[in-house]
Amino acid sequence: MAFDHRKYAAFKPIAKKDRRWPDQVIQKAPTWCAVDLRDGNQSLIKPMSVAQKQRLFDLLVKLGFKEIEIGFPAASQPDFDFCRKLIEENRIPDDVKIQVLTQARPELIERTYQALEGARQAIVHVYNSTSTVQREQVFGLDREGIRDIAVRGARIVRDIAARYPDTDWTFQYSPESFTGTELDFSAEVIDAVTAEWRPDQGQPVIINLPATVEMATPNVFADQIEWICENIRDRDHLSISVHTHNDRGCGVAAAELAVMAGADRVEGTLMGNGERTGNMDLVTMAMNLYSQGIDPTLDLSGMAEITEVVEACTEISTHPRHPYAGELVFTAFSGSHQDAIRKCLARRKEGETWNVAYLPIDPSDLGRRYEEVVRINSQSGKGGVAYVLERDYDISLPRWLQIEFSKVVQQEAETNGGEIDSHTIHRLFEERYLKVHPDWALRSYDLHRDDEGVRAEVVVGSDKASVTLTGQGLGAVEAVSDALTARFGVTIAVEAYDEFALGEGTKANALACIRLNANGRHCSAAALAEDTTSATLQALLSAVAWEVEAGMPEATAVAEVVS
Repeated sequence: MAFDHRKYAAFKPIAKKDRRWPDQVIQKAPTWCAVDLRDGNQSLIKPMSVAQKQRLFDLLVKLGFKEIEIGFPAASQPDFDFCRKLIEENRIPDDVKIQVLTQARPELIERTYQALEGARQAIVHVYNSTSTVQREQVFGLDREGIRDIAVRGARIVRDIAARYPDTDWTFQYSPESFTGTELDFSAEVIDAVTAEWRPDQGQPVIINLPATVEMATPNVFADQIEWICENIRDRDHLSISVHTHNDRGCGVAAAELAVMAGADRVEGTLMGNGERTGNMDLVTMAMNLYSQGIDPTLDLSGMAEITEVVEACTEISTHPRHPYAGELVFTAFSGSHQDAIRKCLARRKEGETWNVAYLPIDPSDLGRRYEEVVRINSQSGKGGVAYVLERDYDISLPRWLQIEFSKVVQQEAETNGGEIDSHTIHRLFEERYLKVHPDWALRSYDLHRDDEGVRAEVVVGSDKASVTLTGQGLGAVEAVSDALTARFGVTIAVEAYDEFALGEGTKANALACIRLNANGRHCSAAALAEDTTSATLQALLSAVAWEVEAGMPEATAVAEVVS
């Protein structure tokens, strides 16, 4: 069998019986560092131009990021030039730190500082790979050899920084492929690096623990983070950062659990762009916190602008099911979902804690409209159809008509396939329920009440051929039904009747919906008029028309029947 799972070995979990992170609750946002311009950029088929980088940098600043990794200036001339552009053109706000990456090699570190000359504050991010597979198969070095690379790099970073005293420096070290490195060796290397930098004496230091390749479930990563936090020196003087990737599809979850396990800082990219399956998605994690009532310290309310800029700069389309940002993430097609959303939104009062079925956050917080929540296809039900009519046309349907009309819409969707838009739904409702045949149009009515009930006289038909019908009953509907029975011989029993006022003020229209049993057949209709009585009587006439004309030639008019 070509698909052979036996070639893989399970990741060995951490033997940690005293784990505390499962009982922790995230109560505040971590420090965010956006790496779109470095890690995100290097993963693109076509790397960003300077103009694209500038546009994305400006967006990150606008969203509220205070730490932004802008590139690898020692390895790329465009990255070097972009770094110089930001500094020389004074494009970096005073409260924003730029971060640059460099390998732990003397000539690259030297070049990195040249790129940063004149910056008010900056993070120099140095790394070397420490994992078992890299040591053994890539570098051919033992633990001591790998540790020496890290120490020499840290020493050079420290010494060159001293030449630029006008810049507020933060040093950052990453044991690359941390998840594939033995924990005791990771701690050994980290301690050796911090011994050079002396965070205990006031030097700001970030220790970044990257899941360069996601190798295990998020809980195992959390164990690794908690173990490191407990076993390295100077923990109280360090900022512990994580940089998760999404190889197993759990990058966000791993970062969230890492924060529970003690991490102070999270690196990632907007929309999760990154090598292979991508980086940790900053938008998703920040919005996850927001949905729990935690200030994410980022302003993501203009989600349309975010997706537009990211797509323009990366030339990668946003998946329609991308959490929070995708076109369809707040869209319900399922009938039961639509019904629940409609009822919850109808009950909700302004200022209440958000609690709407199937919508973890208010779409309007991200600049989305409620119009995008309910969309109709063949899987939709009565609730969704009713919601669209209420939302777009201010038409409220009784439950019985919601059920009946939803079948009409479903049949249309099944026949034509795909989504049914709001205009089509309204057209179907007009054609099936509101459309009045000229020969059955209510022209006038006269109702008189006496001790015997109501006497009705209604004029029905077109300008050229109208007839007068008279009848009597306990109410207007019964009286007009009596008139129709007398003229057409149709037996009428009203099964359901509802009326609604539409709009406000003296010009408000009325909607009447009626369901009859006429000669054993179910007939339904609706009508709009300036008053409820006119709407009710027209709905009654239109419903009876379905039965009367069903057994007659199509061209036969009511005037012909009466005569």
